[in-house]
Amino acid sequence: MCARAWLMPRSEMILSESARAASATEAHFRINDANSRPLAIKVIALDRPSENVVKQLAQLQWTCASFLTAVASAPPAGERFSMQGWLSDLAGHTKNLIDEIDTADLVVMVASGTENVQVASLIGEACSLKRVMTTALVLGTASISDAALSQTLAHLRPWALMLVIASAEEYITDMLAALRA
Repeated sequence: MCARAWLMPRSEMILSESARAASATEAHFRINDANSRPLAIKVIALDRPSENVVKQLAQLQWTCASFLTAVASAPPAGERFSMQGWLSDLAGHTKNLIDEIDTADLVVMVASGTENVQVASLIGEACSLKRVMTTALVLGTASISDAALSQTLAHLRPWALMLVIASAEEYITDMLAALRA
C-alpha cells in the first residue's frame, strides 16, 4: 500500500489535517479574533514600602491593570478589625474587596518583607472563593532579615498560586508587561 501511494497522482493523495484546515472550504470555520483577551489585573500593595513601588508602576502605560493599596494598620487594643476602609485606589478612594476581585482575572500582591502583611490572608481567601488567580511578589529581599522574610512568606504562601522573591523592582514591570496588563 505504501508503494502504491508513491505512484498515485498528487491530486488523488489524501490531504493532511493541516493542509485541509488551510483550504478555502474550511476558511469559513476560522475565528479571526485575537487568540486571547488581556487579563484584568489588580496590583495590590500590602505594606507602605510596596505602596511606593505600586504608585511608580501605576505611572506607566497599562491596558488592563489597576493599582490598589491594602495598607491596613492593626486596630487599637481591644478593637476588632474592620472590613471597611482598608482597601483603596491610589487616589485614596475606598474600594470594596469583593467588587475588585469580581472584575479581576489575576490579583498580584506586592510586599516588601519589612512589615506585617496579614491582610494577604483576606485578599487570598476572597480570591480563592471567587476562583481568581493570585501571585505574590516580595521585593527588596537583600535588605531584610531572614526572620522578617520568613514571616512575610508564611503569610503569603497559603494564598499565592505563584510566589516570587524579586531582588529588583523592575521584575514587576516585566511580569505585568508579559501578562499584557
